[in-house]
Amino acid sequence: MFQKILIANRGEIAVRIIRACRNMGIRSVAVYSKEDKDSLHVQLADQRVCIGEGPVRNSYLNKESIITAALNIGADAVHPGFGFLSENAEFARMCKEYGLTFIGPSAEVIDSMGNKSQARKTMMEAGVPVVPGTKEPVYDAASGLKAAEQIGYPVMIKASSGGGGKGMRVARDPEEFEFQFNMAQRESANAFGDDTMYIEKFVENPRHVEIQIMADEQGTVVALGERDCSVQRNHQKLIEESPSPAITEEIRQGMNKDAVLAAKTVGYTNAGTVEFILDQNGTYYFMEMNTRIQVEHGVTEMVTGTDLIIEQIRVAMGKPLSFCQEDIRLQGHAIECRINAEIPEKNFMPSPGVVKHMHLPAGNGVRVDTALYTGYRIPPDYDSMIAKVIVHGPDREAALMRMRAALDEMVILGVDTNLDFQYQILRHPTFCKGQADTGFIEHVMNIK
Repeated sequence: MFQKILIANRGEIAVRIIRACRNMGIRSVAVYSKEDKDSLHVQLADQRVCIGEGPVRNSYLNKESIITAALNIGADAVHPGFGFLSENAEFARMCKEYGLTFIGPSAEVIDSMGNKSQARKTMMEAGVPVVPGTKEPVYDAASGLKAAEQIGYPVMIKASSGGGGKGMRVARDPEEFEFQFNMAQRESANAFGDDTMYIEKFVENPRHVEIQIMADEQGTVVALGERDCSVQRNHQKLIEESPSPAITEEIRQGMNKDAVLAAKTVGYTNAGTVEFILDQNGTYYFMEMNTRIQVEHGVTEMVTGTDLIIEQIRVAMGKPLSFCQEDIRLQGHAIECRINAEIPEKNFMPSPGVVKHMHLPAGNGVRVDTALYTGYRIPPDYDSMIAKVIVHGPDREAALMRMRAALDEMVILGVDTNLDFQYQILRHPTFCKGQADTGFIEHVMNIK
């Protein structure tokens, strides 16, 4: 049994993990930057340690400071949350080297799945369906051009170490390929320190559907159903829901089976997400695997009645999963809206500042994950997501009505947010019919 867990993250995810620790009788340790000294996660934790100045490279990405804090305060384990160091294999190795349990998969698994081109190759060899594309990494535009001609245009140029939409470009013909390749490679080098790329067939306006998996050290892997994450802007997710309105039970079973196969192939343990794209004909392809808990894990918890953070901690302690595949039944429908401090009218420019007044929705089937409070100053150095509103209803129509009511009730004054923009999506006929694909925001709502 862990006695104390250090949380190497901030904001709503740190608050979420602190509450899970409390429910298990485990003491929590918050790390924070000087800019975050008044944050809610710092106030709620049992203990707290300052790890540096505001910029992430000096604080939340400072592996040495976080390890030192964990050792000095006597933590048994480190939970990385999502973002920051959650998919950093070197950090996972450092935890193990210093006798700390990393609550997540092993460093070797993070390495194998973190490199997107290597992950594609592994999945191809395992028999998981993969978008047609390069099997080996691509290092220059000339090699990429040859591969693109074999694959057939349009193609997607992707960073092997990518994530969050960075290092991704579409080339629709040979004339624009070199420019798009060089731009994507430059973005990858700047964002990830790695300019290794790969090329795959660009599937026009697919659905983005992902499977949540949990795996224990005894070799059991369970798929907890899918989440539809198709409503995106610039590859950044805005709304997620479970189950997906786009798939049949046959497709669901196939995706679940292939997600479990993917996890078993690499010896996966703990929480992970296998991401697929689904084309207009109902054919799905493996896209990537995220080796961490996801922002949208709450919708899966709502429809399966599980607590994925508690399950993560149990697995990290060597315990078997508290459920088996036969226990997982998707009950009702859940939707999540990401609330960001940004100005949609000004190209979604971030809007940091002081929250002068706040009212959060509540009631049956409504959950809000946030670290906001009245008087809190949203800092400019971090991601603009400030809350997640999650609702659950007996069916999709009921969940939609409940989400609209929740957003109607939600009040955040002092900073601009995307609340009204989210409400527009929830009222749009295409979304209401369950027909929104990844091109919905750009091509249907005409927002670039």
